[in-house]
Amino acid sequence: MVERTLAWLARFRRIAVRSERRADIFTAFHHIAAGLICWRFVQKWFW
Repeated sequence: MVERTLAWLARFRRIAVRSERRADIFTAFHHIAAGLICWRFVQKWFW
């Protein structure tokens, strides 16, 4: 399960290649990516 989640997050280039110097911006992009992954999962099952 963990490997799959990390692979999904690696598809987002901004997270895979960390170019942000500030940790709060990196965390924000991480949260956005997690939200998009969840949204795609919900769309797949309910639409």
